[in-house]
Amino acid sequence: MDSDLDIARNATIRPIEGVAEQLGLARSDLILHGPHIAKVNWETIKAKRNGKSGYLILVTSVSPTAFGEGKTVTTIGLNQGLNARGHNACCVIREPSMGPVFGIKGGAAGGGYSQVLPMEQINLHFTGDLHAVTSAHNLCSAIIDNHLHRGNELDIDLNRIYWPRTIDMNDRSLRQVTIGLGGKFNGVVRTDRFDITAASEVMAILALSKDYADLRERLGRIVIAKSNSGKPVTAEELGAAGSMCLLLREALMPNLVQTLEGNPVFIHCGPFANIAHGNSSIIADEIALSCADYVVTEAGFGAEMGAEKALHIKAPAADRAPDCLILNATVRAMKMHGGGFASGGGRRPTPEELETENVEATRAGAASNLRRHVRNLAETSIPVIVSINRFEHDTEAEIEAIRDEAIKAGAKQVVLNEAFAKGGEGAAELADAVVAACAKHDEAGRPYTPIVEHGMPIEETILRVATNIYGAETVDFSDKAQASLKTFDEWGMGSLPVCMAKTQYSFSHEPKVLGSPTGFTLPIREIRVNAGAGFVVAVCGSMMTMPGLPTRPAALDMDMDDEGRLTGAFR
Repeated sequence: MDSDLDIARNATIRPIEGVAEQLGLARSDLILHGPHIAKVNWETIKAKRNGKSGYLILVTSVSPTAFGEGKTVTTIGLNQGLNARGHNACCVIREPSMGPVFGIKGGAAGGGYSQVLPMEQINLHFTGDLHAVTSAHNLCSAIIDNHLHRGNELDIDLNRIYWPRTIDMNDRSLRQVTIGLGGKFNGVVRTDRFDITAASEVMAILALSKDYADLRERLGRIVIAKSNSGKPVTAEELGAAGSMCLLLREALMPNLVQTLEGNPVFIHCGPFANIAHGNSSIIADEIALSCADYVVTEAGFGAEMGAEKALHIKAPAADRAPDCLILNATVRAMKMHGGGFASGGGRRPTPEELETENVEATRAGAASNLRRHVRNLAETSIPVIVSINRFEHDTEAEIEAIRDEAIKAGAKQVVLNEAFAKGGEGAAELADAVVAACAKHDEAGRPYTPIVEHGMPIEETILRVATNIYGAETVDFSDKAQASLKTFDEWGMGSLPVCMAKTQYSFSHEPKVLGSPTGFTLPIREIRVNAGAGFVVAVCGSMMTMPGLPTRPAALDMDMDDEGRLTGAFR
């Protein structure tokens, strides 16, 4: 089979105006970024609101391996499969961050015959949305330090400045820095940190904002620091919110591209799920749902991460829960969780381990990890379909082991997905299952039962997620985290939703603890307030909000040829 890059370059790509027509959008509704990329303009977004609304399908996954399990392939493939079956369908996915592109992943636009195009542009800069987020965030940082240098009228406590700086790159050396060195003309000397742009509160705000007014109000609510008198200091009080909003003016508009088969795709916002809320934007969902009968979106990493946040952070903000949940499973992930790889969790298995049949380990992993994910999702009252994403060396016996264990776990349907190798044709059975599940959910009145009720105290929310979803016995709050809880209560923020920052490789906080661990204590190292986004971030164990590069970054194998084309990347 050809590489992802070769497949993408050999594809016939439609003019973006033709893709827009499938959604009932005209040329006048678009802001073109070349022949194959466009943003939907603001007047159209406003006009499409409160119209028809299609079905929303959320794709999530079992706990992944370091390779990733192909959620984006499944999401794009299902979109292609629905369209191949004659349905008007669209998908909404997150924008790739250059951190993972140059780190482990080497690309995040799907793969095989289930890709979004133009793949190279999408993976490298795209329409500049992430740069806009970085600039807006760092503008606030610059204004903070200028304010300190000019006399600190807001009486900010230098040891309680919460607002970091950001960069869209994996760079562990920036996790903790000292700024202002070189004399009094270079500002106030203090410690600071960098987060990756995908973890920025500005990114979360952009993804959760419904319009410009909402965006402006949320930016103003950002708590940048604590004053010496103990009060929260906001971006509004600093005077930074208006100019930050201006930098995000075009970034709020969703980006329209296409699948390998010419079907419409919106790509918008890119928060990670292990350190942020892990879902694409509400506004992209809204425009897609107003134009298509079926909208497929995805939540980052495993279901206990991105899907939990989709259901308990994004859904309340959007006032819209999914109509169907797709749990993506793979043989290799089940092998890992069943103890089939010597490397354990959090690292890549060897090619030999991946290619060697191991039915026993596959069954063991499905009986533990898959079972818990199915149980957690089924408690929401939303239909759950297990989709087995097939890889080249998977055997029939391994696939049947997953199918058997999924049925035992309570899955209503288990479908083999071969979109990677066959495109929409390979996802046709999954498309049929989704259509049937959405219809049944509609007939039942679209029930949804959240595991975490909106408005619960922060401490109770963390305990509920840890014990009911992760399998922990209890939670251990550090002294720093307990102090933050007290402060948030004093500020009237003690009942905000919680975004858990945790390893994606395990239900626990330890990446090498595989399967479905129980009885452990989940340590909460610190709790950060994201008042503008409307939640707090609970940092578990040693989790970092600035990733580092791996031993051999994907960037080392990338280059450019004499025609300016990408070489050596994306498989």
